[in-house]
Amino acid sequence: MITKINLKNSHIYLDHELVEPIFGEIHYAYVTYVKEQGNILITPVSSQWFVKLYKPTQFLLKSRNLKGDKTLAIREILIDNDLDTTDRPLGYEIIEKTSLIKVNIS
Repeated sequence: MITKINLKNSHIYLDHELVEPIFGEIHYAYVTYVKEQGNILITPVSSQWFVKLYKPTQFLLKSRNLKGDKTLAIREILIDNDLDTTDRPLGYEIIEKTSLIKVNIS
């Protein structure tokens, strides 16, 4: 099963179809884990509202291939929050209005 977001080797793999409209040419993302929701929230560093609402960590969006797929190395979030590190597809929701990707990690 191919999904748009997967957890693999403590990295979140983001399909280029999700990355392009949300990140465009931005190569860094703010990422935070919201324990109450069981979600990892991902947004471009241009989203200043996100910094005011959460205390996110900045991550490099690494290019994986020529198509434009990207990855985020989230090992520290997984370890700090005692989350399952098993490789698997992840459910997600896109909030286009705020350029936010909510990834269900629980």
